[in-house]
Amino acid sequence: MRTYLDFEKPMAELERKLEEMKTLAKENNVDFSDAISLLEGNITNLRKEIFENLTRWQRVQLSRHPDRPYTLDYIELICDEFIELHGDRQVRDDPAIIGGLANVGGQSFMLIGQQKGRNTKQRQHRNFGMPNPEGYRKALRLMKLAEKFNKPIVTLIDTPGAFPGMEAEERGQGEAIARNLKEMFMLKVPVICIVIGEGASGGALGIAIGDRVLMLENTWYSVISPENCSAILWRSWDFKEQAAEAMKITAKDMKKNKLIDGIISEPLGGAHLDHNWMAEELKRVILENIKELAAIGDQDRIDQRIDKFCAMGVVVE
Repeated sequence: MRTYLDFEKPMAELERKLEEMKTLAKENNVDFSDAISLLEGNITNLRKEIFENLTRWQRVQLSRHPDRPYTLDYIELICDEFIELHGDRQVRDDPAIIGGLANVGGQSFMLIGQQKGRNTKQRQHRNFGMPNPEGYRKALRLMKLAEKFNKPIVTLIDTPGAFPGMEAEERGQGEAIARNLKEMFMLKVPVICIVIGEGASGGALGIAIGDRVLMLENTWYSVISPENCSAILWRSWDFKEQAAEAMKITAKDMKKNKLIDGIISEPLGGAHLDHNWMAEELKRVILENIKELAAIGDQDRIDQRIDKFCAMGVVVE
């Protein structure tokens, strides 16, 4: 069954009535086509009204929707071939980060993404999408491998943050992320980074230094989540909505502040409503950007990448 968020509840009732009407028409062989068409139109209009006026907190909720496509879903839908590669060659493999060689429409590249989970068992296995240091070191190993064989790199970002456990800190969580930032600036191949869900803190930034940094329409990208910001400022999670508004963390905010390069549209109602449509759009954007970046010389691409990030946060009076 479809999961409805709080602000989608008005639609839920109409869609329930629509299903009942379709079932009744089928069981009794009665023509309700006019009434069904009218109700479908009302649902579409209501959906437009709701999703054209979303608050920042509502977009955060959409980015966490349990039916939203994750990295593995995109791999299955857009890749003609995918060979997963494991391990950081130091500690172990980290299931929170998936990486491997992908082939899409004849274009091969290294695909690296953070993966959450659909059920309790999967979430525990994937550590809720929170990578350990070995996850970031695995990602860097695969990036260096891509550079060696002159393959573009695509990263899919969806994490509530890097794992904050004591064992992660003991194995050098901060160093692993910092090294990724430094090394990603100097990669000689095109790098495309796409926020497909949550983009929280250094956990996201650890695989997000690229020539093109893009966000799906209903995602967020920030140094801290609205709940944790609220907890710090107000000593309670009750002010998360105000925190989200103040932090300006949505794709539109990021684009306006020149922190990302573009926004990828989602189907009306969110990516979770049509995985196939969303995957095709993501595929189109990836291939277009790889083609554009491939036309730029390696050193020019590196210089542009560095200049872009160095310009962030600079105030010109």
